[in-house]
Amino acid sequence: MMDPDAKEGGPLEEAGGAGAESGPCDGSAECGVASPFRWLRRLSRELHWSFVLAVFAVYGACQGVGNAVGVVAASYYSKDVLRLQPSAAQFYQGIVDSPWVVKPIWGLLTDVVPVAGYRRRPYFLLAGVIGATSMLMISLQSNLGLIPAVLALTAQSAGAAIADVTLDALVAQNSITHPPLAADMQSLCGFCSSFGSLIGYSISGLLVHSMGAQGALGLLSIPSALVFSAGILLKESRVTNFNYKQVHKKFYKAIRSTGTTLKCPEVWRPCLYIYVSLNLSLDIQGGMFYWYTDRLNGPGFSEEFIGVIYAVGAVGSLLGVVLYQSALKDYDFRSMLLWGQVLSSLTGMLDLALVTRLNTKVGIPDYVFAVIDCGVSVMVGKLQWMPVLVLCSKLCPPGIEGTFYALLMSIQNVGLLMSAWWGGLLLHTLNVTRSEFTNLWAVVLIRNVSRLLPLMLLFLVPQSDQNSTLLPAEMLHDDESTEAVKDGSGSVEFSVLVADGSGCHPSVEDVQDERIKVTDDVGGDVELIPLMNTNRTVG
Repeated sequence: MMDPDAKEGGPLEEAGGAGAESGPCDGSAECGVASPFRWLRRLSRELHWSFVLAVFAVYGACQGVGNAVGVVAASYYSKDVLRLQPSAAQFYQGIVDSPWVVKPIWGLLTDVVPVAGYRRRPYFLLAGVIGATSMLMISLQSNLGLIPAVLALTAQSAGAAIADVTLDALVAQNSITHPPLAADMQSLCGFCSSFGSLIGYSISGLLVHSMGAQGALGLLSIPSALVFSAGILLKESRVTNFNYKQVHKKFYKAIRSTGTTLKCPEVWRPCLYIYVSLNLSLDIQGGMFYWYTDRLNGPGFSEEFIGVIYAVGAVGSLLGVVLYQSALKDYDFRSMLLWGQVLSSLTGMLDLALVTRLNTKVGIPDYVFAVIDCGVSVMVGKLQWMPVLVLCSKLCPPGIEGTFYALLMSIQNVGLLMSAWWGGLLLHTLNVTRSEFTNLWAVVLIRNVSRLLPLMLLFLVPQSDQNSTLLPAEMLHDDESTEAVKDGSGSVEFSVLVADGSGCHPSVEDVQDERIKVTDDVGGDVELIPLMNTNRTVG
């Protein structure tokens, strides 16, 4: 399982800007922090309590507590049960994380293919079933082989990815229908994920020590069960008269529009930088974990203390979010990414000092220095990650926001996957094994230097500040943009107008009448009417 701080931070960061000028609290996160109960009541009242429950289940329980426990438990499972070498553990970890690479597929399915008339609920149910059954299989099978174990862990990762992208779609949908609550939703998602991670890492070591790695992994069926429960309870409008024969056309249009958007220089240039920067930030955590827990050549940290180290890292992540929100969110992208890469390389030197035992020579014990190292490194990583999320949200054109954002997250996850594989290859090349760590210092040094290499491509990143618009004017909302108009009867009509043209704007072929009637649970009708404007030429 991938470290939650190494994956994307949830739904569109830029969604928060939509409601910055309305509501008594201006839709800001500070309002929610100042009065959390009023904040939650407002979300529950206007978006329904089942949506808030889904956020707690997916971000708090599954990605927060579950992912944190899974990171520690899976590391010990690979080391003590599967008996893998560090390089092999990182290779298989990349396979386990592969479902996050194909997030656009899950996004397209939940957007385009309703099941039994529902677009979100069935996918929450599917994610819960997959996650719970796969973790129960690992915990109940004492002699599970390598391949079945990897497949089970991959299935659990797929369940988490499906739940994540389904909730992202819900947040994006609610951000359109309730703009003043967009920032509150983003804050709720971020708080649940960070606080859940803090709890999960705090108890992960105790769980592994008392129940073993397999038993701790078996407990991950509980977050999956909560996701399943959220799918049952979610209030969602039901789609009727859906023409499943048109599904392949919808897939084709979405893929074609996404491909056209990627050809735009304002989009592919920063995407290339993000991918390269993640690719070259070599992941060597497998080797570091084995060294952490080695009692002969390393500090020999216990399971409980490993959990404490990661818990302090979760605190560092929270501090990074607070620091970014309070002081750094108005700086330009290029400056933020420049200093993010530099600080990432410099904080990596803390690992070098720990591995070479330089800390003991100045009188700092290993356990103190390891806690400081993790807290500072994760905080810097969060500061480096936040502007990347904002940048990605600003690259999403109207009409395909959810699918394109999922694609951008997949590009990042491919970069992270390649980073883990390159790191594993480096560990193997320099002969860092389960018991041999002589060259680990060289691995850490190479990792730190490689973090500076992406700066050569920094010119690909726009120099504009994080509040500015990055996409060309012809790709943005105008008078013919998506509208949500409510009438007195309680029904809502969405008119999606897609201009056909050339350039960077996604061109979409003419469609027939695709009117879909949606019956709301409380009796109101919602009509989705795609209207095509083919007379306008977009340059």
